[in-house]
Amino acid sequence: MKTRVVTADALEEAGQIIRDGGLVAFPTETVYGLGADALNSEAAARIYHAKGRPSDNPLIVHIAEIEQTERIARNITKKARDIMEAFWPGPLTVILHKKEIVPDGTTGGLPTVAVRMPSHPVARELIRRSGRLIAAPSANLSGRPSPTTAAHVLEDMDGRIPMILDGGSVGIGIESTIVDMTGEIPVILRPGYITREMLEEVAGEVEIDPAVAGRTMQKDVVAKAPGMKYKHYAPKGQLVLVEGSAEKVIQKINEMAKEKVLQGYRVGVIATEETIDRYCTEIRKSIGSRKNPDSVAAGLYRVLRECDELSLDYIYSESFFEEGLGNAIMNRMLKAAGYHLITL
Repeated sequence: MKTRVVTADALEEAGQIIRDGGLVAFPTETVYGLGADALNSEAAARIYHAKGRPSDNPLIVHIAEIEQTERIARNITKKARDIMEAFWPGPLTVILHKKEIVPDGTTGGLPTVAVRMPSHPVARELIRRSGRLIAAPSANLSGRPSPTTAAHVLEDMDGRIPMILDGGSVGIGIESTIVDMTGEIPVILRPGYITREMLEEVAGEVEIDPAVAGRTMQKDVVAKAPGMKYKHYAPKGQLVLVEGSAEKVIQKINEMAKEKVLQGYRVGVIATEETIDRYCTEIRKSIGSRKNPDSVAAGLYRVLRECDELSLDYIYSESFFEEGLGNAIMNRMLKAAGYHLITL
């Protein structure tokens, strides 16, 4: 199969591919998604095959209008409706009780469905033009850093899918917040751009699933949402996070980096603009500024893929405060590192 990268105005052709049960990669405001007809179990299976994704890892159903939620979900509470009205279209996914129309192949065998209404105009127009609801995880090989450009998608999906809609670089750079709305109290299953504090302003008390808050690999949990169970977002080299005071972190990373360089390994450091010049390695990547968490989120997957381009064996990175958007950033980095974290 030859993979074509086309401009974002090729929506009619892309919509026909979706209707025919095929796959199309497309931009959203978070990362690029790999889309197929959400209500076609064979199409959903093609997503898992193309990504090499475990079949118990549920997919997110993307909709273009809030009313389309009624087609696939039942027992939608007032609190769930309030959250959808407040944050849709946008980087928020809600978990709801599914209707029978949604195949188990889309939901990973769960009785719930993950639903999101993206704000990116290309994503929403593709849903409209296709005439289908679109199931779409990130458009990368399973476990790899998520794609924030069409070039990233092509790197992983070349020869696996027929079409990539090129919408340029995405804005946010990390996946949507996922919140379980099937109970009385909303529960965050994956942190993202929409923070706990933002949700609490609309819905009152909001909890965080223990599997998300933990700092070890959750191998035995039921994957209620994408990204809960398996190693994700990982570069090819071993990523190690170091947390503590700035001075101790810089000293420790420099010590470890020097040791590995002397052993003949290719080593790089990921740091922020404020400290990047204080590291001893030849290869240093700035992820953004601590004063601007949005810049860190937007730069995360780009930097991890740049490390792969440089064939690094070891990558040492500063950690981030687990509050607000920093919680989502650390969630992704811990998974990318396989939970290799050094606390000083």
